[in-house]
Amino acid sequence: MVGGNWTEVTEFILMGFSFLPTEIQLLLFLTFLIIYLATLIGNSLIILVTLADPMLHSPMYFFLRNLSFLEIGFNLVIVPKMLGTLLAWDTTISFSGCATQMYFLFFFGVAECFLLATMAYDRFVAICTPLHYPVIMNQRTCAKLAVASWFPGFPIATVQTTWLFSFPFCDTNKVNHFFCDSPPVLRLVCGDTTLFEIYAIVGTILIVMIPCLLILCSYFHIAAAILKVPSVKGKHKAFSTCSSHLLVVSLFYVSLSLTYFRPKSNNSPESKTVLSLSYTIVTPMLNPIIYSLRNNEVKNALSRTLHKALGLRSYIS
Repeated sequence: MVGGNWTEVTEFILMGFSFLPTEIQLLLFLTFLIIYLATLIGNSLIILVTLADPMLHSPMYFFLRNLSFLEIGFNLVIVPKMLGTLLAWDTTISFSGCATQMYFLFFFGVAECFLLATMAYDRFVAICTPLHYPVIMNQRTCAKLAVASWFPGFPIATVQTTWLFSFPFCDTNKVNHFFCDSPPVLRLVCGDTTLFEIYAIVGTILIVMIPCLLILCSYFHIAAAILKVPSVKGKHKAFSTCSSHLLVVSLFYVSLSLTYFRPKSNNSPESKTVLSLSYTIVTPMLNPIIYSLRNNEVKNALSRTLHKALGLRSYIS
């Protein structure tokens, strides 16, 4: 015993989709398994193709590789355990396992926010100052921007995870979610969490809003530059270079906002569980599809790579 009526918690139970009938859970397992495999294959292909094809050795595709790597990591942290709970193999997760999952959830989530802002800056430079683009976005600058995108996740994830798991937990260890997210785990804490909640709310708003404002600022200047292009064809070409990124940003921020910034009166555990699927499962699968279908360079590179892999000598004009 830790003290009073508090029991030392050594593991948590992920309730996940336990509110659904077994048949529905089995159907969800098959659906999410297919999505998971599609996510891993799609993002892995993006990484391999952009590395293998010399025509895609540009800053835009360097950051796209970073995004695909991030999405793979995000899925590996959450989905395998979720699939196990759907089949009721093991709905428990150890105390350290829960902390580790939450740590990497914060890390990858923060990194994605800043990486999307970095990708918006890359498009801003490419469209607004095209003649200076190769000089500004050189290899060294791209490497620094990538590090700057990934780094904030380390201190934020460390502070928030360490602080949350330093609290004592009550007798109940049932996490009303399919992964160890901060709000459902925080509900199990015995003690005053006011200061932590203020920190978490302010931190979340800043982490989401700062990259979002950078993205909006970049696209404001991009839109102004596109409007100055005299020809319709030129405008379409300029917009097409950033349309995929804009769509990915919209999907990510809309799903994130619906999950974490809804009024508490409309925020039941079941609805949050369903909404969380959008940014943890669906968006990572859609990103490589969006960049492949809406980008001729990626489609052509995929075709060239597949032909080479099959030993065929086919040239795309």
